[in-house]
Amino acid sequence: MTAQRDRLAGADALGDDRTIVAIATPAGRGALAIVRLSGPAVRHLARALLDPVPTAARHATRSVVRDSAGSPVDEVVATLYLSPHSFTGEDLLELSTHGGLVAPTAVLAAAIDAGARQAEPGEFTRRAVLNGKLDVLQAEAIGDLVDARSSAAQRAALRQLDGGLSRRVTALRQGILDLEALLAYDIDFPEEDDGPIPRARVQSAATELSAALEALLATAEQGTLVHDGALVVLAGAPNVGKSSLFNALLGEARAIVTDVPGTTRDAIEAVLDLPGWPLRLVDTAGLRKSADPVEQLGIEVSGRYLGQAAIVLACGDDATSLAAVIDTVRVQTDAPLIAVATKADIVSSGNQTGADVAVSAHTGLGLRDLLTLVERKLTEHHGKSTLDAPGLTRARHRAAVAAAAGELRAFGTAWGDDLLPASVAAIHVRAAADALGELIGVVQVDDVLDAVFRRFCVGK
Repeated sequence: MTAQRDRLAGADALGDDRTIVAIATPAGRGALAIVRLSGPAVRHLARALLDPVPTAARHATRSVVRDSAGSPVDEVVATLYLSPHSFTGEDLLELSTHGGLVAPTAVLAAAIDAGARQAEPGEFTRRAVLNGKLDVLQAEAIGDLVDARSSAAQRAALRQLDGGLSRRVTALRQGILDLEALLAYDIDFPEEDDGPIPRARVQSAATELSAALEALLATAEQGTLVHDGALVVLAGAPNVGKSSLFNALLGEARAIVTDVPGTTRDAIEAVLDLPGWPLRLVDTAGLRKSADPVEQLGIEVSGRYLGQAAIVLACGDDATSLAAVIDTVRVQTDAPLIAVATKADIVSSGNQTGADVAVSAHTGLGLRDLLTLVERKLTEHHGKSTLDAPGLTRARHRAAVAAAAGELRAFGTAWGDDLLPASVAAIHVRAAADALGELIGVVQVDDVLDAVFRRFCVGK
């Protein structure tokens, strides 16, 4: 009866459909699961669901969840966080339930029956952004942290979550706003104080800001490599040992290894987590002419990977096959090549002419040398991996900063050549500030938020 009265008492608060609930842990067998609720009716729902009800914020309380009929659903540990001191900025309740499939699902069903709404993907984090607890860049970092497949990607996400990139972008945007204010003052009060603002002063400020934006934009390529992993493609004719090398580098049997040419019909991808550069290793179909339509499709996939590669390992089991694969690959990619003699344990050194490194998947010979060479090539072409400096990691980041940089370049040209009135040229400065504002969420655009949270998991 008490639960029913509390449910009725909270009806008005529940009516706006803003209190959400979701399971925040992955489905499957485990010791514990977490069910989260957030919104204005959290305390009403707590009274309807829990016995006893948490009375103090941030204090763990052992409770029993009961359904609408008063029957026990699960024993939980309940923790209440009150607005604005919570992740979402709203009242928030976290229930640590027993793990598995049934217990958390039953608690979720009881909360929905009590009036909560199933959360959409990323809705908890979206509310944190809308309530000023995070900016959009930090919200993206949470998604990156959850999705990280390497320690480098994890460290980059943690750095972004800490606000390093946000502070850098905010400082640049403030500089652009200061430039806009300088122009506005010159337009509106040209005769005040010491007269018009010197044109050279405006030009200097715009040049400095443009250089800073270009420097930030230059981090995008390396940031993408850290975020996604540097694409390292193993290419070569069938049966030269690509799949064996792929498995040896990973330390597990991911690719099928046989003596039959053409076994690898499609690309197989895996992440190799190195301290400096995370690698996306791809074992591709053997490069040869084939009448088999399925194998030919695999060869076409190999070509697409080669076009996107950061490094290509051109694999051959002797000097002839090495020379052939190098010639074939050169016309499909501009990426750096490493010529790899794959069967150093059974092929004589005299028959490895043209190889940068000789390896054996069976004995482990040369594997460490190969990885060292890959890291060196990446550093030569992309600079030293700077995991501690804030940089751009997503296409959205690159597009926004590139747009801001382009607008400032257009302003600098118009201003330096005196092509446009100051009031018209200043439009470029405003557009540059807006581009950076969208990046951090100062300018709220629903389409931007939808794009950010579309790939989040439910409950985050």
